[in-house]
Amino acid sequence: QVQLVESGGGLVQAGGSLRLSCAASGSIFSINAMGWYRQAPGKQRELVAAITSGGSTNYADSVKGRFTISRDNAKNTVYLQMNSLKPEDTAVYYCNAEVGLTLYWGQGTQVTVSS
Repeated sequence: QVQLVESGGGLVQAGGSLRLSCAASGSIFSINAMGWYRQAPGKQRELVAAITSGGSTNYADSVKGRFTISRDNAKNTVYLQMNSLKPEDTAVYYCNAEVGLTLYWGQGTQVTVSS
């Protein structure tokens, strides 16, 4: 069993920054990709950013240039640095991790951007 614990969400004004963290624990031998998704009310969950064990990254066009994903393999932790936040970034953000053939999800953390 693998558990993902997220932190760092909150309320911020437009133009501000937040840093999300997600730590994986449990029966982990190796994590392939880790990533962040988000879901706004009335919309489907979408990929925000992903990172492989080797450090290759992929970003949604809507966040490219503003968000940065990184990971600490020794800590089994993935981060999402969010800068220049916009009201349209408001959503529940979910962490995930690919362990073997199974994809695990965190509980989600709320990010609200006001203007």
